[in-house]
Amino acid sequence: MGIKKLRWEDLSPERWVKGIWIMAAAVAYHAIVFSLLIEVNFLGYFGKMPDWGDLENPKHELASEVYSADGVLLGKYYRENRSPVKFGEISPNVLNALIVTEDTRFYDHSGIDFKGFFAIFYYLIKGDQRGSSTITQQLAKNLYKTRGDSFKGWLGYIPGVSTLLAKTKEWKLAIKLERAYTKNEILTLYLNTVDFGSNSFGIKVASKTFFAGSQDSLTVPQAALLVGILRAPTLYSPILNPKNAINRRNVVLDLMLENGMISQVDHDSYIQKPLGLKYSVENHTQGIATYFRGVLSQFLLTWCKKTGRDLYGDGLKIYTTIDSRIQTHAEEAMEQHMKTIQKRFFKHWEGHNPWRYENKEEIPNFLHDAALKTDRYKKLAEQYPKNKDSIWYFMNKPVAMKVFSWDGEKDTLLSPMDSISYYKHFLHTGFMTMDPYTGEIKSWVGGINYKHFKYDHVKQSVRQPGSAFKPFVYTAALANGYSPCFLVQDSPITFEYEENGKQMVWTPKNADRVYTYDSLTLRRAMAKSINTIAAKVMNMVGIGEVAKYAHRCGIESPLNEIPSLCLGSSDVSVFEMTGSYCTFVNKGIWIEPHYVARIEDHNGNVIQEFIPKTRDAISEEVAYAMVHMLRGGTEEGGGTSQALFQYNVFRGNEVGGKTGTTSNYSDGWFMCITKGLVGGMWVGGDDRSIHFRTSQTGEGSKTALPMFGIFLEKVYQDTALSVERGYFRKPKKMTINLNCPRRPEKEIPDSLEDLEMGDEEDFLGVPLDTSAAVE
Repeated sequence: MGIKKLRWEDLSPERWVKGIWIMAAAVAYHAIVFSLLIEVNFLGYFGKMPDWGDLENPKHELASEVYSADGVLLGKYYRENRSPVKFGEISPNVLNALIVTEDTRFYDHSGIDFKGFFAIFYYLIKGDQRGSSTITQQLAKNLYKTRGDSFKGWLGYIPGVSTLLAKTKEWKLAIKLERAYTKNEILTLYLNTVDFGSNSFGIKVASKTFFAGSQDSLTVPQAALLVGILRAPTLYSPILNPKNAINRRNVVLDLMLENGMISQVDHDSYIQKPLGLKYSVENHTQGIATYFRGVLSQFLLTWCKKTGRDLYGDGLKIYTTIDSRIQTHAEEAMEQHMKTIQKRFFKHWEGHNPWRYENKEEIPNFLHDAALKTDRYKKLAEQYPKNKDSIWYFMNKPVAMKVFSWDGEKDTLLSPMDSISYYKHFLHTGFMTMDPYTGEIKSWVGGINYKHFKYDHVKQSVRQPGSAFKPFVYTAALANGYSPCFLVQDSPITFEYEENGKQMVWTPKNADRVYTYDSLTLRRAMAKSINTIAAKVMNMVGIGEVAKYAHRCGIESPLNEIPSLCLGSSDVSVFEMTGSYCTFVNKGIWIEPHYVARIEDHNGNVIQEFIPKTRDAISEEVAYAMVHMLRGGTEEGGGTSQALFQYNVFRGNEVGGKTGTTSNYSDGWFMCITKGLVGGMWVGGDDRSIHFRTSQTGEGSKTALPMFGIFLEKVYQDTALSVERGYFRKPKKMTINLNCPRRPEKEIPDSLEDLEMGDEEDFLGVPLDTSAAVE
């Protein structure tokens, strides 16, 4: 007898229902087990799941923001350019467009839209490809990277299974997110995390990138465009695919019409509108203080390494000492002056190459040697290691490129060798200002254009300061008992010394190659920048003393203790020179130049405040006497800083300054002190061999000083600033004589030991106590 085959039609209704319940129970059982296995990541097969801590404090990359002292956003550091906003700061047009496009039942479900999920099969049969993920599910995917390698587990690498795992995790997370957050909070999190393309993450950055506006004032067409981009940021990019973007925007507008968000009249008007883009992608070469931000990033990366922070993802708020208004004036002054001086330099060398030996002959193979250091040459050398002909073929082959010019960036056709030659003709600059009492750096201009010339000439670059170093020679003299009234003769002096095992002989010459044999006060000698007298003063106090006081005042670079140190032969930076000159204005107290005030986390909690270091460098009397000496640059006859009188900066104001020029006019410096600001600036070629050829064009008073004059005029004319004009603060007690007697000058001895009894007060300004040095 055979077994009777069971047929579906033979089943009773009761058995049908029972069978369905059994099947449902089996599916539910396996679903629960599957869900639990995923939750605990059984044996590592399923990949990890975020815990409740991750849900309550979701971590997504936030751009760290840099602010000026006056509250202006200077720039950002990021991998994903994202700045979060609050729900109330988002335009309702964006919220309406998002909901009707991505999740029409958003306010009705609890994370999973089952109606939409089952409807997807109907639409697939019709050939209409639609997504079934709710906004909350999409948020789970964006926020926790559920499809990334860290969430996969072993099973996640099996095709098909990986999608099932990811979808299941997103469903589970969506339900948890709905329990942890309100609907409005979910919308806010979503709009703060999504990718709009063009390195724009979040609605705030996207609004600025595509429309140069704020997310709270987006119009309906603008909101529709941005929401439309979310489906596929590249396919619907208004930059890469504008036709697709318009079509997608109009689809969103259709949905808004269908759901009663806009009227028919408005809809018909909106779909006719052009995209109306004001496209601008944020990058680190735009905006103000670009060189400063480059230097700041190095400081912050070191700080982050010590503190365990992520500069590019933690959303730090960095508050700097830079004043955006002063910075803008500094950059405008730099551009105005450097544009003028560059034209003069081009004219000066017209028809000739500026790279020269000291004997003024052109340096052979200069461009060839420069080319060997370029990245392009190094890459070609790797590509053609045994074929130099190929390397130089491509180095001399014209290619399309954008080049810097003072009339704006230009598209041109140049060979790499031609571009090296072109750029070597440009002069560069470093310019910094400080508050002398707080040590706060107020402006930082590291070069002429950060996009094309990344090298910072404020702190990274070191160059010979020339006569701008002389104040440290005279500081050592004042600290050792001399006064500004001490007289020294302008006559030759010769030094015999040993350097690197060689016997050397050096006789300093004045800038005009003339010895007057007149006796000048120290103040007038420094004002007129007489080299012989600076050398004699250093000889009187000792080279070691000069180096010591330079370091005390703030010079940190190593100083080669040879006789030419008095004329600024050792390399220093604009950064340390400016900080050192502040010591004179700040009553002899050196205060560390600093540019970060505090750092906060993304919630506004202060992580660290930065307090500058200070130390007593010189006495208050010596400091004020040096201020008096520096004022001599503008007040004494023949003072090298008197070109400042071309600018309206002296009304109700005392100004001191010192120029500096090195051999062959390779470096032009100007250091300036006022009551409210101290500034330092350098101008020169990228290579020391590139420079002007005459004092009329190449001295610091011509190449550097005008920049500060233009800048200071702008600062004083800006009524919104509180930079103080006025007179330098004189100590209550002043024993150093500053009132030099007006009498016939006579030949003065070169050292204190040669003075005759009774002459000390006339020459020193104070009675001489030979038993102890005056400090």
